[in-house]
Amino acid sequence: MYLCTADASGMMVSYIQSNYMGFGSGIVIPGTGISMQNCGFTLEEGHPNRLAPGKRPYHTIIPAFITRDGVPLAAFGVMGGDMQPQGHIQVVLGLIDHALNPQAAIDAPRVRVLTGREVAVELAIGREVVEELAKWGHQTRVDEELAGFRGGQLIWRDPDTGVFICGSEPRKDGSAVAR
Repeated sequence: MYLCTADASGMMVSYIQSNYMGFGSGIVIPGTGISMQNCGFTLEEGHPNRLAPGKRPYHTIIPAFITRDGVPLAAFGVMGGDMQPQGHIQVVLGLIDHALNPQAAIDAPRVRVLTGREVAVELAIGREVVEELAKWGHQTRVDEELAGFRGGQLIWRDPDTGVFICGSEPRKDGSAVAR
């Protein structure tokens, strides 16, 4: 579950609650009701995701912010395991490099790197993009099931006017609400 919120002063919150797969690890912290995540930490010697001091193991709790000169511009997140960092980059590219408004950045067709050279793309990505990916040696498949591209939400605060502009994911339940 992802949510973002902002108040009139520009204070923002970007929040992901994630148990990763299933119901998480099945471990609940006594007296709290908090279920621990099962995102693949391991104690296996030499494993890249080994839990150890000073390491930053892969996990999927990555709510995001965009700031300029220490001032929050956007609170956003894309849910979905390994799609989170991929979705985050694609949303930021839409906002910053392509000057899309927040809803258009969230709506934009996504690409998902799977394993090896296999890449899934949404049907709306366009045949020319699929053909170009194939030329680069990717095994490209068009995925008509949008669940694999997950869901996201975004709040953007115009730094000049303070006006909030929101985007809510069309691939799953969600909404942008103002009051």
